[in-house]
Amino acid sequence: MNPVRPVEVRVEVRPPWPFVLPGRLGRDGLTRRRGRLIERLLHVDGESVIVRVVQPARDRVLFGAWADRRDVADWGIERMRQALGVDCDLRAFHDRFRFDPLIGAAVRAQPALRVLGRPVAFEALAWAICEQLIEYERAAAIQRRIIAVIGRRCPQTGLRDAPTAAQLAGQAPALLASLDLAPGRALTLIAAAREVARGRVDLEAGDHETAWRRLRSLRGIGTWTVQMLALTGQGRLDQIPAGDVGYLKLVGRLRDGHPYARATEEEVMEFFAPYAPWAGLAGAYALRGSSAGARMAA
Repeated sequence: MNPVRPVEVRVEVRPPWPFVLPGRLGRDGLTRRRGRLIERLLHVDGESVIVRVVQPARDRVLFGAWADRRDVADWGIERMRQALGVDCDLRAFHDRFRFDPLIGAAVRAQPALRVLGRPVAFEALAWAICEQLIEYERAAAIQRRIIAVIGRRCPQTGLRDAPTAAQLAGQAPALLASLDLAPGRALTLIAAAREVARGRVDLEAGDHETAWRRLRSLRGIGTWTVQMLALTGQGRLDQIPAGDVGYLKLVGRLRDGHPYARATEEEVMEFFAPYAPWAGLAGAYALRGSSAGARMAA
């Protein structure tokens, strides 16, 4: 049953490169699968939109959006198209790296691989802060608690959305700590939310580097957090979260030949530099098939 909203918009997309709807949708519960269909609740300027996506054929992807206004419905579809990477033409990447010694076999075998993105950049930033220095399963549990306590819910469908920057900016650190977020990271999340809510950091503007520099000035936000924001929230496939433990282990093992060796962030960046401007996508291929890379590739 479709949601009851005044405006319904449907768009058919023919991907310019092989595409498959992701099987793994993350463990925060925001994107829900119902059979072959996935759906997501989003908000812009306080107005909600429900977006559903289905792929009836290899060369067709259907988007439907239900909202109170046409522009809000259009926005929701655009954001989900961006998050899923359905419009990405990756022919140049595949032509260049299909016979690469490290990732060539995976590139040839899985041409539809994408980096699973977030439809809203602040969501990517907030979740990256939650994921700092802890295992993903625990971070996802924290994210679900934040959504349940502070997030938004559609009473008709039961779908949930992450809290806005303004909502998080007004929270007490003790509340976030009670949800199992480390006290230091609770302070970092609130500080980042305030910067975004007050307009001092614009995550959606084209000048990403300016926003990154401002964020890096905040205590508790380092290179990995900014790179995760860039890759999963801003569509920057040239960025790779070099401090991710999966990459540290992978490059260390390839460099030293020892199963327990670890590289530094700088060595990971240097290792993936030849894959520019697709280091993030190349990294997803390099990690494909390992549990360490599962949360970034779909």
